[in-house]
Amino acid sequence: MATAKKAAKKTAAKKSAKKPAAKKPAAKKSAAKKAAPKKPAAKKAAKKSASKRKPNAAFMKAMTPSAVLANVIGSSPMPRTEVTKKIWDYIKKNKLQDSINRRLINADEKLRAVFGGKGKVSMFEMTKLVSNHLK
Repeated sequence: MATAKKAAKKTAAKKSAKKPAAKKPAAKKSAAKKAAPKKPAAKKAAKKSASKRKPNAAFMKAMTPSAVLANVIGSSPMPRTEVTKKIWDYIKKNKLQDSINRRLINADEKLRAVFGGKGKVSMFEMTKLVSNHLK
């Protein structure tokens, strides 16, 4: 009787192991077919963005810095892009970028006058404050 129970358990285990898992490959294939038409449109957009961009004329116009800003970057008229580059050169030369949060700039005496008396300014706010000193 004990052997009959063992044999019954073995056959039950074999039956459960032989059951195939439910397959749904047809649903996956149809989803893949739906995504395929979107790819050519993406390639066309990538080709358009690969063309060379022309700089905005407003950025290239020579602007005269105020006397306060001239102490940092010089008094000669220059485009906004050059002004930003020169300010970043000054910040890096004097190690004014915050060591923990690199987005913040610790102002020294010259930059504090440009930043309106603020001791710490974010790099995004910096361009706004500098634009007030350009004519």
